[in-house]
Amino acid sequence: MNYSFASATILLILITDPVGNIPIFANALKHVAPERRAWVILREVLIAFVLLLTFMFVGAGFLRVMNLSALSLQIGGSVILFLIALRMIFPPPESEVPDELREPLIVPLAIPAIAGPSALATVLLLVSQAPERRMEWIAALCVTMAVSASVLVMAERIQRVAGDRFVVALERLMGLVLVAVSVETMLRGIKTFAGQLTAA
Repeated sequence: MNYSFASATILLILITDPVGNIPIFANALKHVAPERRAWVILREVLIAFVLLLTFMFVGAGFLRVMNLSALSLQIGGSVILFLIALRMIFPPPESEVPDELREPLIVPLAIPAIAGPSALATVLLLVSQAPERRMEWIAALCVTMAVSASVLVMAERIQRVAGDRFVVALERLMGLVLVAVSVETMLRGIKTFAGQLTAA
């Protein structure tokens, strides 16, 4: 699937799921002083950004070392996207964030809440499909991180104004869109594979 800057940005926003991360961050930061919460959120977003940016630059080398093709990454990535989308639509009953954390560092907010396996697979997929457009993907990642930071910093306000039901409904809608994206990516990968078999 050939992504544009806009579609790659939307995909990354759906994958990092800032709206869905609101309850996770709220739970993880409940023991953090209110005046420090914005700083902690920005720090975790920055850590996630650095990790995803690193994967963008080492992605091609990673594929070579692991002897993986871009097609296998595309199909495998689509499966991960599909599972993440199902998790967004049918979330687990309880948060996986431990209550005893006082001020979380890296885990579980930067990783895996923001820069989880699906986000890492997505940036690898983008770069493997069009390495010459790496600057576009970096820009898309920058926009995604800015959106995530803005949503998470305003998380408490969003919850108060919109209500928990609206946040949950919006996450379900994002999950449905992501299901469609994952299925489309998988179908294109299968079609390409079938074409290679026919040509062989």
